[in-house]
Amino acid sequence: MKNFIQDGNIVTVTAPYNVTSGQGVQVGGIIGVAANDALQGTPVEILRQGIFALGAVTADTLAIGDKAYWDNTARRITKTATNNTLVGAAAGPKSGTETSATVLLDGVIR
Repeated sequence: MKNFIQDGNIVTVTAPYNVTSGQGVQVGGIIGVAANDALQGTPVEILRQGIFALGAVTADTLAIGDKAYWDNTARRITKTATNNTLVGAAAGPKSGTETSATVLLDGVIR
């Protein structure tokens, strides 16, 4: 097919802040996980789908299947929907003392 460009699971965006490999990144409605380190304003490849361990709000608890939201201010996963972006669901349980969550990113633009 002549007009196919790429599958869209890995997308190159401009880093909105200094990014380290494995960190969540949001650029507008696109949310993913950085494949490499990048300085703010430089290109970075992000993976939009898959299961990742991401930093999370420590006090939050999640059960498998609970909706997971991205807090772009704190740059962490949260269970709080207000002012945050739905990114997928918890792929593993998270207690209220853990600093990361196992999350299935669904790759949907919201």
